[in-house]
Amino acid sequence: MRIHITSVFVDDQEKALRFYTDVLGFVKKHDVPMGGTDRWLTVVSPEEPEGTELLLEPSGHPAVRPYKAALVEDGIPATSFAVDDVPAEYDRLSALGVRFTQPPLEMGPVTTAVLDDTCGNLIQLVHSK
Repeated sequence: MRIHITSVFVDDQEKALRFYTDVLGFVKKHDVPMGGTDRWLTVVSPEEPEGTELLLEPSGHPAVRPYKAALVEDGIPATSFAVDDVPAEYDRLSALGVRFTQPPLEMGPVTTAVLDDTCGNLIQLVHSK
């Protein structure tokens, strides 16, 4: 068994697609209309184009808004992305205007940082020594 698709709820799929591709560097994998304005919209790492897909899922379900708000209020990331060097990614993304709620923080063998994805989520960046 392996993880095939995971998701983050986003307030605006088009805005999320721009952020996750143009800013974070992911690549669009699938973009399938689902009726109305919703789409089956996934991105992947350019390093693993056949790897795990991230579904940029619409936040339309009534439970999603309070769930996301509670996570953000408590500073809890919706998901975590592995990077080679958290401080370098922090510098790169900060220069692009990304807002971080937690700068790089070393916790033993792990370094993390937390950013705002502009679509209602906090995202953790992590690398291990």
